[in-house]
Amino acid sequence: MLGKGVVGGGGGTKAPKPSFVSYVRPEEIHTNEKEVTEKEVTLHLLPGEQLLCEASTVLKYVQEDSCQRGVYGRLVCTDFKIAFLGDDESALDNGETQFKNKVIGENDITLHCVDQIYGVFDEKKKSLFGQLKKYPEKLIIHCKDLRVFHFCLRYTKEEEVKRIVSGIIHHTQAPKLLKRLFLFSYATAAQNNTATDPKNHTVMFDTLKDWCWELERTKGNVKYKAVSVNEGYRISERLPAYFVVPIPLPEEDVQRFQGHGIPIWCWSCHNGSTLLKMSALPKEQDDGVLQIQKSFSDGIYKIIHRPPYEIVKTEDLSNNFISLQEIQTAYSKFKQLFLIDNSTEFWDTDIKWFSLLENSSWLDIIRRCLKKAIEIIECLEAQNMNILLLEENASDLCCLLSSLVQVMMDPHCRTKTGFQSLIQKEWVMGGHCFLDRCNHLRQSDKEEVPVFLLFLDCVWQLVHQHSPAFEFTETYLTVLSDSLYIPIFSTFFFNSPHQKDTNMGWESLYAQSKPLNLLTVWDWSVQFEPKAQTLLKNPLYVEKSKLDKGQRKGMRFKHQRQLSLPLTQSKSSPKRGFFREETDHLIKNLLGKRISKLINSSDELQDNFREFYDSWHSKPTDYHGLLLPHIEGPEIKVWAQRYLRWIPEAQILGGGRVATMSKLLEMMEEVQSLQEKIDERHHSQEVLQAEAPCLLRNSARLSSLFPFALLQRHSSKPVLPTSGWKALGDEEDLAKREDEFVDLGDV
Repeated sequence: MLGKGVVGGGGGTKAPKPSFVSYVRPEEIHTNEKEVTEKEVTLHLLPGEQLLCEASTVLKYVQEDSCQRGVYGRLVCTDFKIAFLGDDESALDNGETQFKNKVIGENDITLHCVDQIYGVFDEKKKSLFGQLKKYPEKLIIHCKDLRVFHFCLRYTKEEEVKRIVSGIIHHTQAPKLLKRLFLFSYATAAQNNTATDPKNHTVMFDTLKDWCWELERTKGNVKYKAVSVNEGYRISERLPAYFVVPIPLPEEDVQRFQGHGIPIWCWSCHNGSTLLKMSALPKEQDDGVLQIQKSFSDGIYKIIHRPPYEIVKTEDLSNNFISLQEIQTAYSKFKQLFLIDNSTEFWDTDIKWFSLLENSSWLDIIRRCLKKAIEIIECLEAQNMNILLLEENASDLCCLLSSLVQVMMDPHCRTKTGFQSLIQKEWVMGGHCFLDRCNHLRQSDKEEVPVFLLFLDCVWQLVHQHSPAFEFTETYLTVLSDSLYIPIFSTFFFNSPHQKDTNMGWESLYAQSKPLNLLTVWDWSVQFEPKAQTLLKNPLYVEKSKLDKGQRKGMRFKHQRQLSLPLTQSKSSPKRGFFREETDHLIKNLLGKRISKLINSSDELQDNFREFYDSWHSKPTDYHGLLLPHIEGPEIKVWAQRYLRWIPEAQILGGGRVATMSKLLEMMEEVQSLQEKIDERHHSQEVLQAEAPCLLRNSARLSSLFPFALLQRHSSKPVLPTSGWKALGDEEDLAKREDEFVDLGDV
């Protein structure tokens, strides 16, 4: 084994760039080729998966401390994934990996998860696309889940380098046809092995019965009806086969403009107010057609707007809200903060982290979405108005806001089954173009917009602030975001129900006598073992039955809201960063100078909104009632588990939320044990049997970003980039600068 490279020390000297250190000498690679081949790990293929190309003698860089080390192995490309098979795989699989994904390994990248590919030529990094005249000595892959892979091809045979690099570029960047997705190959090969999870009670909303059930659950069946006028998609390929409209609406009106201009029911409030959505009528230049459209719209409006009994407020999302281009631009800047190539780059950007974060506008977009949702809730709840969301196709921002409103107002949507059913209803059946918005076919970058990821980030803000109100955890949201790029599930790989149903019966292509049985992402047993699935369920979730029992006994104290405080950063709690005691006083100094720039003036909030917002936050939280987030600047935070999980420097060993959760669960176990001794009844067994305490034991050895960053095998104590800090001067001068240090973990 070669020795470690020398790392720069203190003083004002500039730290040298990290150097690659191999576990094997270059000359040993070829002489021991036969011996190493015997140790190579077997490539595990899914049903229908085919190996396309491979390269041996590839070194995968491993980021660790301020150096880079390499692990020897094979790099392969299949029609499903890119995989690195290192000769140390068996050492890693030692029982510590408790949250192992059964479909995607630690060193696997699905082809749809690849974001950008770079090559290094003479130490210069260049983007790779199309046919190459010269092949790189290093390959860098940026993933959509924000992983970064570095592969050294210096010791790989030239022909293998050409095959693997060309194959990866072609199969990840070339435009594809829908029928060539691995989704269909997998479904065909696994046709007889795809059993559904009997515990999965997600409502799919693909039958009339499902919509009638939802109407009855929300008491919306008094004013609205489920219709089958689009059965067989004979009216519109954009709409689902079944949906809900106002009872007075004639079914022939639905057919006039292929479903455009029709108010479609989303959800009914307890007070009878309703959330509706509508796709705008096609834009026409002809005056005669415009007059017909106006007459049609006036007739529709009279059906839903009948003052003083029915008052409708229209929210035009296409013209008076965030544009899709804004969302894409903001996320493109935001994600670059986490695609870190090495430790040096991390510390270089950390000095100006806060300014870069602010300039991306991603957190501000999240705040605006939450604020708009609260405005809609205020109209529904306080003013008893119906809200009509208007958008060009009612399939992007309509999905986002209608879902957020329901998560905040309907406790059923905060359960795991309810949340999954909500996504099925508003996103999948609502016609959100997952295929285009995720750019799965690589046909048009202009259509790619992370609207669904924005929704998950907004929900995470709620989970972070009000953890006991949700049956699922942030880990659940993180793996759900990862599942966007796993093409064995049909949930996120079609633009509409019509497109899915049409392509499920390609009998000529697959010589099948029956339609394909495509998996849904809601069958979590496909990805995780039962023990790992316990981390998707929140053991601190306050069940309604127990809450009601406490209320009947008069036991609902004001401190109930504080149940979430150990998991939520409060305004008065001390900052805890990477350096902890060493830099606490420095962080406070800097934050005092900068924090005012994050806080948005309350003057911009309307009087009604501000009164409604402040009134709710002044009362104890009912976790099974209306739930509003804090939306002031500092309260909107970075979803650390998703965005920082692959960066070792951003992890706190034995600290963070995982340590707090572990202590809380230990206390819950003690309380349960005492309660059982008192009354010998096991009424609290159901909540505490989540097995999370078993997975969270020895939390001192776990990363703060558990379960994705598991056990760190090296020291996590960061090394201060002394040369960079010395150049900035003393603390007072540093605080006055535009770009200061701000702790990543508490943003």
